[in-house]
Amino acid sequence: MNAEKRLTLSLGVTIIVFIVEVIGGIVSNSLALLSDAGHIFTDAFALTLSIIAARIGRKPSDYRATYGYQRVGLLAAVINGLSLLIIAVFIFFESYKRFFTHPGIDTPLMLMVAGFGLFGNLLIAFILRREHEDLNIRSAWLHILGDTLSSIGAVISGFIILLTGWVRADPIASFLIGIIILLGGVRVVKEALTIFLEMVPQGFHVERIAEELCEIPEVLGVHDIHIWSVAHKRIAFTAHVWVHDQKLSDAEGIRKKIEEVLRMMGINHIILQFECAECTMSRLYCQIHTGQ
Repeated sequence: MNAEKRLTLSLGVTIIVFIVEVIGGIVSNSLALLSDAGHIFTDAFALTLSIIAARIGRKPSDYRATYGYQRVGLLAAVINGLSLLIIAVFIFFESYKRFFTHPGIDTPLMLMVAGFGLFGNLLIAFILRREHEDLNIRSAWLHILGDTLSSIGAVISGFIILLTGWVRADPIASFLIGIIILLGGVRVVKEALTIFLEMVPQGFHVERIAEELCEIPEVLGVHDIHIWSVAHKRIAFTAHVWVHDQKLSDAEGIRKKIEEVLRMMGINHIILQFECAECTMSRLYCQIHTGQ
């Protein structure tokens, strides 16, 4: 089963769980259940966006998008992450209000619905278990993972209320659910924005890369290095390479050595410019001037 089919199946299960938890939360008067249902709604939203983005992302490169359309998935990841932040703020607000009031909660019904929600989330997590390398799909995976933990929190708070009668366990569980959702949203948005801003991908150190390339005997120097993510797990690299004056055909062996080193680092889109004289502006980083 491919990623898109898994996402579609997960969306169907999510919608069923959402309907059950909304009804159960209203009838049982449980904020933890309604908080979990709110997160499930964002799950459905995230899965829908991920399905759409996955379809668009498969389009080949053309004159309008020479790198392809994979960054549509990043846009979906940002939207998914922001939706997590919004729902977390709402949960914090409602938890604060509910902490100082003590509405009656139908605990047995709350536990039954929360248990059903937990089963549904575990099923979805199983369906998506291996489809989270792509940031778009991983944002949906984080929604489901956070919601699974939320369901566990709702079940635990239900048992506490049932055994002790301490109704504040419900808003406390909701607050903890909100923290889980908030952390997941921040992480997804941060990673996606790092790619959009074309910053150096996590795990890569430009100076160390330059030093390793300069260890190749034929390489006299490297400058004007740029490294960025075209999309999640698609790393691009450009650089000027200073070599001895030679035929272009002779430099082919050097190019292959450099590309082999870079590919071992996980860089898969490589553009090199060979030079036979040291650049007068031989800087490791190239500053783009605006002319102002």
